[in-house]
Amino acid sequence: MKKALSVAGFDPTSGAGVTADLRVFYKEGVYGLSVITAITAQNTQGVQFVQGVDINAFDTQLDVLLSDMRPDAIKTGILYDAQQIECIIRHVKGHSLKNLVIDPVMVSSSGMTLVANDTISAMKEGLLSLATVITPNIYEAQLLTGMEIRISDDVCNAARLIHAIGRCAVLITGGHMSSQNAVDVLYDGDGFIEFESPKYDREVHGTGCMFSAAVTAGLAKGLDLRDAARQAKTFISNAVREACFPGRGMGIACL
Repeated sequence: MKKALSVAGFDPTSGAGVTADLRVFYKEGVYGLSVITAITAQNTQGVQFVQGVDINAFDTQLDVLLSDMRPDAIKTGILYDAQQIECIIRHVKGHSLKNLVIDPVMVSSSGMTLVANDTISAMKEGLLSLATVITPNIYEAQLLTGMEIRISDDVCNAARLIHAIGRCAVLITGGHMSSQNAVDVLYDGDGFIEFESPKYDREVHGTGCMFSAAVTAGLAKGLDLRDAARQAKTFISNAVREACFPGRGMGIACL
């Protein structure tokens, strides 16, 4: 069986982070592995606390796991600080790992900052060049580029800027745009491809995590990036449509 590794934070609701990624991997037919980067205290109403995992504990998790099992694809979620980013870079290079998907989680849906101040620069300076694709939402793309994104042309310009930094493909998710449908834009350096789905009138937690996990599962199974993105778009659209509301706040995508 193909294996996929989630390197991400822990969300007690299982709506995002490692626990959500493992749900996606299972549904998509790949064996899920996980390494924890941060502990959060949160519920469906928002994140109240976040603490990065000690760098020695983070490094040891990766070292022990990768000495025994080789993932066919990897996704990163929260990478708490530059030390964690430097550590994952070392392991990716040291084990010649392929199919790296970066979900640049930096701010929660409720607006809380989830990472240290040095995370963005460290990601841009070292990690992007190792990635197959980065999957920012609109807000994350704005943080990575420093530009405001309001219309579709802005999305394309932001994708070009991010690609110029690391030469990886860029897949900007458009669920936060003020448009009738949710349009994701993939830029691979040669051209643009759009993936469109209906936008549902509900607030759902963790969709970016689960979308990038679905892309990762597709790459692990041997799909090319375009097909992996296309299947992930269908997957997350269906999951949002079937969202459940187990708490008093946002919904959680159901599989």
